[in-house]
Amino acid sequence: MSGTTIVLVHGAWADGSCWSSVVEALQARGHTVISPQFPETSLEADVARLRQVLRRQDGPTLVVGHSYGGQIATALGEDAPNVVGLVYIAAFGLDEGESIGQLLAQGPPTPALGNLEIDDLGYAWLPEADFVGHFAADVDPVKARVMHAAQQPLAASTLEDVMGIPAWKALPTWYLVATNDEAIPPDAERAFAARMGATTVEVESSHVPMVSHPDAVVDLVETALAELR
Repeated sequence: MSGTTIVLVHGAWADGSCWSSVVEALQARGHTVISPQFPETSLEADVARLRQVLRRQDGPTLVVGHSYGGQIATALGEDAPNVVGLVYIAAFGLDEGESIGQLLAQGPPTPALGNLEIDDLGYAWLPEADFVGHFAADVDPVKARVMHAAQQPLAASTLEDVMGIPAWKALPTWYLVATNDEAIPPDAERAFAARMGATTVEVESSHVPMVSHPDAVVDLVETALAELR
């Protein structure tokens, strides 16, 4: 869709800079891209930030969410003005009545999330060994340690927030499954994509394909734009 703005929504233990390679490639292809910072103090605050960003756009917008960023995008619900599609990158795509914590509790803790450290303010942090060895397992360890150092903690309360009517029920969707994901099980990602009816691709990636496989992310975003035309 010509003139569509791309809004990139980062997930937990990250910030807008995790999209840097994707932003650079999309800008080089002539796209308008925004990669805002999300507070991760609550799901409500994060959705409010996304709405703030969307209100600043004059035309159609494609929202791309990674991991918990998919939760933020999904929680737009039926009130998503100017949003013409959703792209999920190894992301949560919950249905009405579900929570992230409920889904994660259906199996043993994943390797990347098995040792979350909850501080006295109720925020979850990832230990360095789990971040480097599991969360970003296919990223150069030097770069992964930098990402860990810059991690933004997630309010643990977000794991219990129950989804209302999901935005994906009213919008076309695309999904990138990270087949080596050690944070969200790949089979869970496939299940999210299937019930959305999403156009789906699979990439041999850890949980952070926008860092380790940015070209695959860019290609899926451009596929979405082409199919929206």
